[in-house]
Amino acid sequence: MLTYNNHLKKLVLPEYGRNIQNMVDRCLEIEDREQRTAAAATTVAAMMRIFPPTGPAEEYRRKLWDHIIIMSDYRLDVDTPYDMPQKPGDDERPDALYYNTDPARRRHYGRLVELTVAAAADMPPGEERDELLSLVGNQMKKLLLSINPEGVENERVYRDLYEMSDGRIRVDAASLPLHEFNIVAPPTTKKKRKRK
Repeated sequence: MLTYNNHLKKLVLPEYGRNIQNMVDRCLEIEDREQRTAAAATTVAAMMRIFPPTGPAEEYRRKLWDHIIIMSDYRLDVDTPYDMPQKPGDDERPDALYYNTDPARRRHYGRLVELTVAAAADMPPGEERDELLSLVGNQMKKLLLSINPEGVENERVYRDLYEMSDGRIRVDAASLPLHEFNIVAPPTTKKKRKRK
C-alpha cells in the first residue's frame, strides 16, 4: 500500500523536504552521543550540498545547525560548534504588525502618491524639492491619463497638489512644467491571415 504525504507527520521546516526530516529523526534515535553528533554533522553537510550557501559559508552553517535543532523540536542533544538555539516560550509572540487601512483621499492616485506629496510639503524649498515635485506631478498626470484617456489639463494636477498638501505646495506651469504623454494603443493580438 502506498504511503501518502498527508498520512505522514507534518514537516517542521518543509523547505528542506521529507528526506532531511527523516535524517534528523534518525539522529534522534541514535543513543551514542558521538555517533549522534557525527550523524547531525553529516545531515548539515547534506543540507549544504543540496542547498548551497549564497553568502558567507560560516553564517550559513550556523543557520543549518539551528535548523536541525528546530526540526528535532529542540530535542537533539549533540555537541554543536555553535550555541544551541533556545525553544521559544508560549508567551513569546511577535508584536502585531500595523497595517494602515485608511483609505486614500483620492483613490486614483493611491496612497504612495499621497505620502510622497506629504513628504514634499515637509521639505524646505530647493532643488531637491523641485525635482521631487516634478516626478510626483508627472506621475499624477500619468495616473489621471489612465482613467481619462481623453486628456488631462495640467491645472488639475497643480490644483490636486495644492489640495493634497493642505495648501503648502503652490505650483504653476512656469514653476513646474509637466510632460506631454501620448496614449499608445495596445497591440492587437489577432493574427493576420496570409493572402493566397
